[in-house]
Amino acid sequence: MGGAPDLRFSIQPGGCLRGSLQIPGDKSISHRSIMLGALAEGDTRISGFLEGEDALATLAAFRRMGVAIEGPDDGQVLVRGVGLHGLREPDGPLDMGNSGTSMRLLCGLLAGQRFPVTLVGDPSLTRRPMRRVTEPLGRMGALIETSPEGTAPLHIRPSPGLKGIDYAMPVASAQVKSSLLLAGLYAEGETCVAEPAPARDHTERMLHSFGYRLRTASGRTCLTGGGRLTGLDLEIPGDISSAAFFLVGASIAEGSDLTLTNVGMNPTRIGIVNILRTMGANIEVGHWREAGSEPVADLRVRSAPLRGIRIPEDQVPLAIDEFPALFIAAACAQGETVLTGAEELRVKESDRIQVMADGLAVLGIEVEPRPDGIRVRGAGVGAMLGARRSASEVDSHGDHRIAMSFAIAALRTPGPVAIRDCANVNTSFPGFASLARSAGLAIDEHRL
Repeated sequence: MGGAPDLRFSIQPGGCLRGSLQIPGDKSISHRSIMLGALAEGDTRISGFLEGEDALATLAAFRRMGVAIEGPDDGQVLVRGVGLHGLREPDGPLDMGNSGTSMRLLCGLLAGQRFPVTLVGDPSLTRRPMRRVTEPLGRMGALIETSPEGTAPLHIRPSPGLKGIDYAMPVASAQVKSSLLLAGLYAEGETCVAEPAPARDHTERMLHSFGYRLRTASGRTCLTGGGRLTGLDLEIPGDISSAAFFLVGASIAEGSDLTLTNVGMNPTRIGIVNILRTMGANIEVGHWREAGSEPVADLRVRSAPLRGIRIPEDQVPLAIDEFPALFIAAACAQGETVLTGAEELRVKESDRIQVMADGLAVLGIEVEPRPDGIRVRGAGVGAMLGARRSASEVDSHGDHRIAMSFAIAALRTPGPVAIRDCANVNTSFPGFASLARSAGLAIDEHRL
């Protein structure tokens, strides 16, 4: 599903970000809307669906399992649910492309089906660890075979019967939690998942919206198998992980004044806002409302001098996908920024600690990657990133968030920035370049 590495970004230096932007729909919620809509009884009408490659991989998988889905058409999708036991065996392996969310969540959902299925992905996804979900699912009775390294392809066979378990996650992970809860829909008895720190709760919120009973208290979520989901109308808010690039860009570029409308502000996702504000960012949050059981608001961000900080470890799970962008903020801050407790970044679409460190070094930033984090010595308020006025070239290693982060960094470089291997930006943020251009970033795309 992921695009070939045949796209480059080139960005002219300087400028600022101004105006008002509507951020595309939340990727995490888009995945779950298709999954639960397919398992519901009746129709689910979705608005704001993210038409990125990752979410489209989930949609395609359910079509191949017999679910009638109309769209997407300008973010509108109609899912004609088949009920918990209405999925059919696909005619071959299901390709998850670059989407770890699709693979890990479907691993749990498909563990309770009455047919075998194989999940495959692109080379990047095939390197990512899957035992974190297959091992607890195995305790429930799931029959899942991985590669010897614990990676995809995943071969899932029908289980004689899943049993609910009480599982304490060793580290906070929304994907592990969600996978187990989705398996719990098919399990005998109660399935409980306890998390050591808050992780995204989109699955719990959406299960509740679809009418499924669950209990959540003190970091522990429980549900009993054998219930039912009922179709509904669902509005998906803008993705705060995509908004992160513009929050950082407008913070670091002098003269910026940018409003991002209809952004999801789930409390388990707002680490980016909390951390930037601690660094001194000028972010106003207003027009609070609710969309599809999720809190939503408009964010106005204006340029401000940032200072280096030690990032609180309790904010790490709340900003795990936004750290590439936050590393750019750290590079522009006065003083030193230190991140610890984020070893998860090593096993994302790339090793985000090392790849970001390599790119920042190209821009002349003093950086020290560590096993579970990074130390970044910022260039300082108003200082340029690097001294060269000739083009700096960065390799994104096919990681969409790396590519977009370094595109934003060009707002503070003395010379142009060229970024290789950017096709996978379409996995999470189709239209990023054109939207950024409309706000003032001098970005061009080049197909090779």
